[in-house]
Amino acid sequence: MKKESFLIFMLFICYSLFGSIYTPFKLITYPAPKGVALNNDFKVKVRTSGGDWQSLDDYLIKVDEVRNTHHFYENSSMAGFDFSGIVEVSVTCNREDVKSVRVRPLSFGILPEVKGNTLTFTLSQPRNLSIEVNGDIFHNLQLFANPIEMNRPNPSDTNVIYFGSGIHEIPRGFLSVPSGKTVYLAGGAVIRGQILINDVENVRVLGRGMIDQSVRHGLKISNSQNIEVEGIFGSQFFTGGSKNVAIRNVKCISFEGNGDGMNVISSQNVTIDGVFNRNSDDCVTVYGTRGDFVGGSSNIVVKNATLWADVAHPVLVGTHGNTNNPDSLVDLKFINIDILDHNEAQIDYQGCLSLNAGDSNLIANVLFDTIRVEDFRQGQLVNLRVFFNKKYCTSPGRGIENVYFKDVVYNGSHANLSIIAGYNEQSIIKNVTFENLVINGTVISDSMVKPGWYKTSDMANFFVGEHVENLKFVEK
Repeated sequence: MKKESFLIFMLFICYSLFGSIYTPFKLITYPAPKGVALNNDFKVKVRTSGGDWQSLDDYLIKVDEVRNTHHFYENSSMAGFDFSGIVEVSVTCNREDVKSVRVRPLSFGILPEVKGNTLTFTLSQPRNLSIEVNGDIFHNLQLFANPIEMNRPNPSDTNVIYFGSGIHEIPRGFLSVPSGKTVYLAGGAVIRGQILINDVENVRVLGRGMIDQSVRHGLKISNSQNIEVEGIFGSQFFTGGSKNVAIRNVKCISFEGNGDGMNVISSQNVTIDGVFNRNSDDCVTVYGTRGDFVGGSSNIVVKNATLWADVAHPVLVGTHGNTNNPDSLVDLKFINIDILDHNEAQIDYQGCLSLNAGDSNLIANVLFDTIRVEDFRQGQLVNLRVFFNKKYCTSPGRGIENVYFKDVVYNGSHANLSIIAGYNEQSIIKNVTFENLVINGTVISDSMVKPGWYKTSDMANFFVGEHVENLKFVEK
């Protein structure tokens, strides 16, 4: 019995035996505000077990498709709700006859029942999902099943900037948030303007509402500390020159060119947890000095995330730094991540998991733990390079060291040759370990049976260049 099915079964047993005191079943939906763009590709309904069906509004959002080196903005769908206990979900495709259905991430093991053009499935815990009919990844449904909000702020609190359901035009195009304030976007709220958190502290941005997708850098955190962002939707979330930042359960979908999802620049103690990032450039980046932000980055954690790069990298570390006063990017953790796609034709910008040390950066003490990579369209699984990219850098990086890959699993056939390569005798890659690297069901290890003249990296389709020391592939 799959884990999801077992949990659902046990919840039903608990509810039958002990009642809702021990297993509360709750469902909250949020109607879209009048005037917001909707899509009619799907009819989406949800209900608690045995309850009445509630319809969800299908928001029209855009995603980026690159065809023949040109960007095309495709109309996609998004819906969401909050729940606890168990819910049933029904999705009817109005766009075309249903021949096949896929619910991703595949690691969740959700296998819907399909009758005609309607698919149904059950959830027992919050999930961020992509529902794809007939293999169509562009006109799909992004469905966000959230936990119930706890401790919603009081709208009358003078320290709360409250946006209720409706469309809100922000004067001058941005909201500058003072220290000590909570910005709350209620479900059904859409704000048209940037949320700017600049040179402040102790700020929260919460809710189930959204920053209109057309707002680039919809939320920007700069030179600030003690910041929390939770539950909202937007196109891009930027953190620069800041510390003690937590971004949780955020949905980030961009469509315009260079639409990075979550940049972390010159910052410390940043946690990105439970996010869904589908982006038209890199999903998550960690850099040193860039623009007005100076210094390295440290103690950055990305966990429980779903990453989908319609262009460029799901994870990229290290391109930008300070040649004159070199930075270090250290103590980085990427844990429990599903990578749904990676699509990049340029060889220089490939890699689902990329550490690219340029601009005299040193990248050190990096953990990739429990990473599930689905069959992406085009690119590399891993790209570790100390390099000099003259388009973006003014010097090669100083090196990459102490990197641990644990339980990285890739199932697919589109991965190009991965690259691990240093720059010169001074700028090397050292102390890299892959523990339980599984590619299409095969564990890649130094002890595996292989032709005597092969390197272990050959079995993984990895190119290992010069200036690489102490590279290991070990079993669990």
